[in-house]
This record gives sequence, C-alpha cells and structure tokens, in this order.
Amino acid sequence: MKKVLFPLLCLCIQCVIAQPDSLFLKKEKKPYQGPQWVQKNKASIDLNEVAFFNWNSGGTNSISALIGLRSSLNYKDKFFNWKNNMLVDYGINKQQKRETRKTDDLFEVNSNLGFRPDSLSNWFYSARLNFRTQLTNGYNYPNTDEPISRLLSPGYLFFGGGMEYGKNIETLSFYFSPITLKATFVLDENLANAGAFGVTPAVLDDSGNVIIPGEKIRREVGVLVTNSYETKIVENVNVKHQVSLYSDYINNFGNVDLDWRVDFDFKVNSFVRATLGSHLRYDDDVKTLKPSEIEGEFDEAGAKIQWKQFLGVGFAVDF
Repeated sequence: MKKVLFPLLCLCIQCVIAQPDSLFLKKEKKPYQGPQWVQKNKASIDLNEVAFFNWNSGGTNSISALIGLRSSLNYKDKFFNWKNNMLVDYGINKQQKRETRKTDDLFEVNSNLGFRPDSLSNWFYSARLNFRTQLTNGYNYPNTDEPISRLLSPGYLFFGGGMEYGKNIETLSFYFSPITLKATFVLDENLANAGAFGVTPAVLDDSGNVIIPGEKIRREVGVLVTNSYETKIVENVNVKHQVSLYSDYINNFGNVDLDWRVDFDFKVNSFVRATLGSHLRYDDDVKTLKPSEIEGEFDEAGAKIQWKQFLGVGFAVDF
C-alpha cells in the first residue's frame, strides 16, 4: 500500500488546487444569510427482479433490494462549520432454491466541527469523529452456522483533530490530522478469541482451551488524510469522491489503510433515480484465510484489497 499512498496524495492535492468550475457547471455564490441550521433526510430503495418461465436458455429467478437512509444536520456561520450525518444501508438478495443472502450492511455516523479565526480564510481548525459498524450477522455463504462478523464486530471509531481546507467546504474539502485515534471493536467473544479484524487473539493451551481471552478492542494512534469533492457534471448528474488514508505510528508506520468511494447519482425525476458507485478498501489488520492441507482448517493469507461495485435503479424521497 506504500505505492498507493503517493499517487493518491497527489490526487487529493490536485483536487484542492484545481479550478473545477471551468470544467463543470458553474454555481452562483450565495450571499451570507447569517447563522443557519440545515437538516436534510433522504430514503431510497433500489429493486432488481428477474423471472423465468419455460425459458429454454435457462436461468434462476431472483429478486434483490437495497434500502438506504441518509440524514444530515449542519450548522454554518462566518466562523464555525459543524456537519453531522448518519448513513444506513441494508441489502438482500433471494434466488430460487437458495437462502436469502445479505449484500450490503452499513451503519455510519460522522461529525465534523471546524473553526476559522478569519471569515475570509479557507482554512479551518477541525475536529472529526467517525463511527461505523454493521447491523446483522455476516456469513461466508453458504455456511450460515458460523458468523464471520456481527454488530460491533467489527466496529470502527476515529477521533482526531487537524486542519481542513475548503474554499466551498460543503463540496470541496482537504483534511490533514497528525493525531487521530482509531479504535477497532470486536465484542463477539468467538471472533475476539480468533483475533479477527486485527485484535490480539486468545492464548490457548494444548487442548484448545482458552487461557487468556482475546482482546475486544484494538487501539491505534496515527495520521489521517482525507479528501472529498462533490459536483454536478451535467444537469441531473452528480458525482461525489471521498478518499481516506490512515497510517498507525506505532504498528508498521507506512502501511496505509485506504477507504475510497466514487458515486454517481443520476436523477430521472423527483422520485426516480439511478446510482453507480465504486468502493475500494484496504486494511492491513484485516487478514484473509486460505484452506490448509488439513481439511476444515485455514491458514492466514495476509491482507488483500477489498472492492465493491454497485449499480441500482430505484426510488428516493427527500423529507
């Protein structure tokens, strides 16, 4: 991941110094209207269904759904900017003669407080908090007897402070934090004893009995760099880019945890819209497993890049 760090940092810097208004639709600058609280809520559902009847080419009947909820409450005046949002995503897929499977599961809360001593400055002293986990058990299908993840197993908490640049901070942000605390929660006893998601595993005796239970919280202190940019490409087409880079000072400094999202939003009308997105992750503490020579046992295969791509058409309601 060290080779990924430099080009991504260059991309972040280019997003800050570039002049995107010359490439995309220009937005009129609104006059200052005094202190403001702005709340926005959006609920969405994407559906996909395929059915076959006497179809000689073959196929499997299936239906899938992805439910999303977005809620934000933001405050802004000449000197302070406080952004709060919550995201919930949950998706399922059901195919003929197969159990219902989970396709997406996310619960995330963000809070970002910024202060600038000069109303003309684009630099903010900033403090950030991010928490994310999942809602239901995750499985390595078709095995549904042993969960590989649960609520708060894992859970991630980031908290830190630094400097944030934003000429129009609602749409363009570059954030650098030299001190960010990261906590990884694995509250499920079995997963903690197995050392899942980077926590210290349990100490076992020769018979496999637990002598010292596995730790349920892993604590790290490191440096965090983020960049986000949102713009309207053409009428009814928006794109949002978000990238986060984190490296722990104590454990293998230089190994970078990456979280990078690019989402396109295509608005058909007030209710119908389509989404196209890509989500790339890499966490050096999340190890993968490979089958060993002994049947039913696995060996550690190291960390790997995780990638999710999604395309959906559905309904969205603002309220």
